[in-house]
Amino acid sequence: MDKNNNRLGASFRDPSGFIFKKDGQLYRQVNLIYRENYDLFHSSGLYKKLVRRQMLVSHVEVESNGEIPELCYKVIQPEKINFISYPYEWSFSQLKDAALLTLEIQKEALNAGMSLKDASAYNIQFSGARPVLIDTLSFEKYIEGSPWVAYRQFCQHFLAPLVLMSRTDIRLSQLLRVYIDGIPLELAVRVLPWSCRLNFGLLSHIYLHANAQQRYSDKQVQVNQQQGSMSRLAMQGLIENLESTIRNLTWSPAGTEWANYYDITNYSDNAFETKKGLVRDLINPLAPQSVWDLGANTGLFSRLALDVPGCFVLSADIDPAAVEMNYRECKRENETRLLPLVLDLTNPSPAIGWDNNERDSITQRGPADLVLALALIHHLAISNNVPLVDVARYLSSLGKKLIIEFVPKSDSQVQKLLASRLDIFPDYTPEGFVKAFSNYFEKKQEIPVSGTERILYLFERK
Repeated sequence: MDKNNNRLGASFRDPSGFIFKKDGQLYRQVNLIYRENYDLFHSSGLYKKLVRRQMLVSHVEVESNGEIPELCYKVIQPEKINFISYPYEWSFSQLKDAALLTLEIQKEALNAGMSLKDASAYNIQFSGARPVLIDTLSFEKYIEGSPWVAYRQFCQHFLAPLVLMSRTDIRLSQLLRVYIDGIPLELAVRVLPWSCRLNFGLLSHIYLHANAQQRYSDKQVQVNQQQGSMSRLAMQGLIENLESTIRNLTWSPAGTEWANYYDITNYSDNAFETKKGLVRDLINPLAPQSVWDLGANTGLFSRLALDVPGCFVLSADIDPAAVEMNYRECKRENETRLLPLVLDLTNPSPAIGWDNNERDSITQRGPADLVLALALIHHLAISNNVPLVDVARYLSSLGKKLIIEFVPKSDSQVQKLLASRLDIFPDYTPEGFVKAFSNYFEKKQEIPVSGTERILYLFERK
């Protein structure tokens, strides 16, 4: 957050306005410089249409002088989003759906005499399985003959990472953590296989676009998709070609250890159902309104928390394939209160961007009412050598209460981990586990999972 006022740290790039927080509520100041575009956005019917189609967050105008009164035209209060996530935390299909939504909005904007002036992936958030635009000030009056000024940004934020994930390696989505303004096209060209040049859409929007950027990088010209004017019809063709190119990009969530984790677990069917019942019985009396399921795999246990009315569930896992499958299930079931994300707990999303203040760390976006950490502790403590007391400290920063499963050394899954390394974990015992966690939590319940040697614990943060 801005050190001099209530403006959020991520909201400083656009002179049209900014987000600020006051008395625990989020507001957006619309600056006087944006007055004409804001009025057109409403009078054209574009705002109502996008909200009606659930493509844009709604807002209400409030009586306020704003955070910087001398610049203020209006203050609006936007619809609340359960959780702010970032593109480098999304699965392939999440980023793809966000890209397609952006293009669909641009088409609707053109029909209303307006155009998106930016196409940042950070302007999209998820309400469950539904992507939605959150930046009300992204629109400007369309001027016949003008190019799409957001074209380069769209290609760097959406197309480049999607094609890298689809055609090279799914893990290249993490480049978005390094290149916060989008993956440079010339870098994408270096990494992509040569065969991508045979695809007309990729040739046009990645390769030729990258060449144009390099050719004009030292000249005082605006490099978007073409030099000179661009008719409305040509822009519509550009958008449709981008849309077709992105729709044809695919990725199959298979071939990883965790994508079929529930098929290879050492639980018997009865023990597995017992565990589900125990977890459900632990969650329901707590009535949490926010649950973070860490190491959620495809979200089977995450969905138990949806039985709690109004509860929002963050379902996070390190494996992109498991998260992709989780998101596809969300889409099939039209779930609105569960958000799958890619998250490596040994290298969690940090605070990044200007002044380390543009994008919040995962910790800054908490704490949750309840954290689930099922079949996770052995991966942190044994696979990654994280001391139990450090695991406890970190989990205490993420949630107020914790349901965690201790997996002993005698468990076959732990035996697999120890098969290729020395056992240097003398404190990895139920007693050592409880002792370490007692530094940060108070133990409320301890429940053995029948049919296994595993134990479920309910902790409350001190």
